[in-house]
Amino acid sequence: MEEASAVIDQTGGPASWPCVAIERRHKDSLVEQIVAAISTMVGSRELRVGTKMPSVRQFAKCNGVSTFTVVESYDRLVTLGLLSSRRGSGYFVARQDVPATLLQAAPSAAPLAIDALTPELYSGVSEALPVGAGWLPPEWYGEDTILDAVRQAMKIPANRLRGYGHPLGFPTLRQHMAATLGDELFPVEAEQILLTHGATHAFDLILRTLTKPGDTVLVEDPGYSNLLSLIRHHGCIAVGIPRGENGLDLDLLAQQAALTQPKLMFVNTVLQNPLGTSLSAAQAHRLLALAEQFDFWLVEDDIYRELAPRGEASLAAMDGLRRVIRVGSFSKTLSPVLRVGSISASSSLIPELLRVKMLTGLTTSEINERAVYHAITARPYKRMVDKLVTQLDAGRERAMASLRDVGMTLLARPRGGMFVSAGWHDAPSPAWNGKFIADLALKHGILLSPCDFFMLRAPEAIWFRFNVAYADHPQLLNFLRLICRQ
Repeated sequence: MEEASAVIDQTGGPASWPCVAIERRHKDSLVEQIVAAISTMVGSRELRVGTKMPSVRQFAKCNGVSTFTVVESYDRLVTLGLLSSRRGSGYFVARQDVPATLLQAAPSAAPLAIDALTPELYSGVSEALPVGAGWLPPEWYGEDTILDAVRQAMKIPANRLRGYGHPLGFPTLRQHMAATLGDELFPVEAEQILLTHGATHAFDLILRTLTKPGDTVLVEDPGYSNLLSLIRHHGCIAVGIPRGENGLDLDLLAQQAALTQPKLMFVNTVLQNPLGTSLSAAQAHRLLALAEQFDFWLVEDDIYRELAPRGEASLAAMDGLRRVIRVGSFSKTLSPVLRVGSISASSSLIPELLRVKMLTGLTTSEINERAVYHAITARPYKRMVDKLVTQLDAGRERAMASLRDVGMTLLARPRGGMFVSAGWHDAPSPAWNGKFIADLALKHGILLSPCDFFMLRAPEAIWFRFNVAYADHPQLLNFLRLICRQ
């Protein structure tokens, strides 16, 4: 398609629109080519702030593309913050403070915009640097131990190929978990443990069982991004309780509990995601007292405990599973691919959770559960976890030093684990936010998780959750230096 030389009327609208050079056989889609072309025009100030864009139909006719292609292109440019949409008036250029060096990055295999459920943050197959992901490089885990466990699991007896497996989960794994929890945290019977398809499945079952649309659910703010989306999906009202380096704002929690009468609260006692901090024993005791006073359940997200120093507070241990529901997972010490989580709860609650599990999926994979059992009972497992913790400690120190070197400030000093959260009190550019910078990072082949994913409140500063395995990578640090210079 030829590229016209017409100009844009910068005050009212397009006198005539220069057709975008589109290559039908280009490896990038039509939408990606249109977004890249307009981004470059904005960054080079060929299109100035306030310029009215052609209507969807005008642009489609001029460029020989469908109106659906134009709508998607404009929507992505709105997400990037380059255009704004005014109902009944059309689309306008919204900003020009985007340097051409950022907009003209080499195309990557990542999407053009990111949100908390972007598949590339979870798939592990993207070519982008997974700085914002929640999983570690395979070589950080005990690959040989895990692969051997999977091979052992595949030797399932022929008679176990009948039926769906036990609805509570593989009995031998539950018995082992009960014994381990009894030795390390609190006494529990195997029948009080329900296996799930990861921790997120556990959260879903708990919400389905204990809440109905319109109920209030307390969460940490900032907190686990997928959980916030899941609560909204169930029609519940998420109320955030601020959490910082010193723990939860328990005075505000008491006020909110009195006002909203919550059904339950989700809390990361140990190595909270995204801050990496842990509650003190005193805070844990007061939290239990507030749950008793205002009659709500506490769901303890305990998936990072094996990566934490021994002796950290445990709500489940303090409460004895009377008012606390403990959620566990093996994704952080083995591999997220195995997708095995657990719920430990009172004997009276487990049958209700089991019924919902069966209604929504019958059972979970016995093959996966057998693989986990073989892995955690293998002789090298404890040594493998100790090595992982050592690697995380070293990676965390490198990450914190590197982020400070490029001008970022830590939100909190983590007590362990795989995340460091850091950012800027003053935005590199007044019009920018974390989501906008994360979208720019995608153009540079970097997956970031911005503060917007983790917060219910409007963030007071721009920050990101960094995976310590990737946070000192030169590709990331060069990008952050480029951002800081704007």
